[in-house]
Amino acid sequence: MGLEPNAQQGSPAKRSTAMRDSVRDSMRGRVASHGDTPASNGNLANIITVVRILLAPIFIWMLLEDGGHHGLLRWAAAVLFVLAIATDGVDGSVARRRNLVTNVGIILDPIADKVLTGAALVVLSILAELPWWVTIVILVRELGITAFRFAVLRDRVIPASRGGKLKTIVQSVAITLYLTPLWLLFGDWMHVLNGIVMAAALLLTVVTGIDYLVQAWRQNRAASRIAGPLS
Repeated sequence: MGLEPNAQQGSPAKRSTAMRDSVRDSMRGRVASHGDTPASNGNLANIITVVRILLAPIFIWMLLEDGGHHGLLRWAAAVLFVLAIATDGVDGSVARRRNLVTNVGIILDPIADKVLTGAALVVLSILAELPWWVTIVILVRELGITAFRFAVLRDRVIPASRGGKLKTIVQSVAITLYLTPLWLLFGDWMHVLNGIVMAAALLLTVVTGIDYLVQAWRQNRAASRIAGPLS
């Protein structure tokens, strides 16, 4: 009984060592080369994803520093957003083509997307260029579905629908149009175009979110029917 305190005191150190060893092991493996051996969590595809996340604070600073004056920093922020969004297809393509898909990458990729688009929407609302209710509806859908996807990840995978992919593209285009002050070059009719594209993005966001939940409900119902007779 007298040894229990020492064992308890040593357990946090052991857990810390085990965690360090686990992280170290996860970083071993292929970084960029194609193959069938385990890929490192620090592989090329995941590095691109992490860079996309790290670009978000720079993007936010540019927008806030510009303060809605639509100067050089605003244009730079728009370019940075387009480049960062473009890397979404790059890291996924690299991971699939070189067999570098990892659990860390599967988790980080949607987080990177939400961080960047969410930051853009929030800052646009702070600058009073986009209604807050639009930002809130989109963020609630995106964060809610992402949390739900992670919650059911162990049981099943619900693939992204064509509508979901179209939603992502339209969202990116809509945000890019809002970020880029093209109305300074082409006139105020650009505001109408921006509003139409953002309305389409909002509609697709809501519809695909409902569709995703319906798919999940159908899969759960089908699984229950299969498990019923077996039990």
